[in-house]
Amino acid sequence: MSFYLSAVILGLGFASLAMGIFISMRIFNIPDITTDGSFTLGGVVAAVLISGGHSPLVALPIAFLAGAIAGALTGIIHTRLKVNALLAGILVMTALYSINLALMGRSNLPLINSPSIFNSLFIPGTEVQQQFIVLIIIISIILVTLVWLMKTDFGLAMRATGNNEKMIRALGVNTDVMKIFGLALANGLTAVSGYLITQVQGFADINMGIGIVIIGLGSVMIGQILFSFKRKETIMIQLLGVIVGSILFRMILAFALSIGIDAIYLKLVVAVFVLAVVSIPNIKSKA
Repeated sequence: MSFYLSAVILGLGFASLAMGIFISMRIFNIPDITTDGSFTLGGVVAAVLISGGHSPLVALPIAFLAGAIAGALTGIIHTRLKVNALLAGILVMTALYSINLALMGRSNLPLINSPSIFNSLFIPGTEVQQQFIVLIIIISIILVTLVWLMKTDFGLAMRATGNNEKMIRALGVNTDVMKIFGLALANGLTAVSGYLITQVQGFADINMGIGIVIIGLGSVMIGQILFSFKRKETIMIQLLGVIVGSILFRMILAFALSIGIDAIYLKLVVAVFVLAVVSIPNIKSKA
């Protein structure tokens, strides 16, 4: 049972990443590879600040801001310099590898016997219980904030930019600003996920973000499939689906390990599983 509870905790930790992927890919239709670098950046910021004696509570907004800056740079390169969005993300991700390595000073930075966001809030219970409760609180705050934002005029303009950019531009909305802000928000949330996962696992590693976009994409697609029966998918339903998808994604990986699949094949399992999930909507539409 504790094995699957750990999977649930990881799923909650990756839920912020999944919501970031939802914003970039589902709302703006931008395949943002910056995610790989900004996830690691959030973890690196957490590890460097916490190991340096700073409070984990102080590190949280700094991690978000660092990820947001990375996402904004991708947006600026894409909108102002007219570079393809995929290439812009790859460029920023590549630059972030060196930045993350420079910040840590080495490839791996442990957080042994260091404080964490989970024990800084003085919540009673075991370590696992503290992690679960704190993650529920943080993800709930992010969910409520995003739902509120997406229902404002600004949020509606963001969503309209992804749905019909020409139309919303004709109404006087600066779509470039919307894209820059959207990518900044998406990568800020991704960095928060890196911040959380670093404290769950107890270390930051320079390679922790490699292929992480696949986890976020898989979570988003699982959520879409789970709630596809809803005739009217509100933004609340969509984001809840993403969170549930993130948890189920980790549960499926935990099940794969529990039945004896070697850990060295886990990335292969992830790739095949995400391929299957992405293909389901296309297969259903042709049926």
